[in-house]
Amino acid sequence: QVQLVESGGGLVQAGGSLGLSCVASGRSFSSDVMAWFRQAPGKEREFVAVILSAGGNTYYADSVKGRFTISRDNAKNTVYLQMNSLKPEDTAVYYCAARRGNVIMVNQYQYNYWGQGTQVTASS
Repeated sequence: QVQLVESGGGLVQAGGSLGLSCVASGRSFSSDVMAWFRQAPGKEREFVAVILSAGGNTYYADSVKGRFTISRDNAKNTVYLQMNSLKPEDTAVYYCAARRGNVIMVNQYQYNYWGQGTQVTASS
């Protein structure tokens, strides 16, 4: 059974940092594109960052570029999101997602595996 489990969310003051992890299980995800999305209350889920399987190329939403870093450890079947200089507008439930392939995908409907989400709150 394929499963993605996020951890690392919490409450932090604006300007602070948090690191999220997403551990995949059930099979190897080394050939998958892996991404982070987020959903704030009353808003649609939006793309945050993606990392390709081979080579580790990354792509970010403009709103987080320069502040967030996505990385992966294929040996651990894990993808990470380091979030620095957090802003109140970063407050949301953060989800990791995966899909077999090696192209940049920013549309949530392109992903077929999802975690349950972890809450991130940046207070002003």
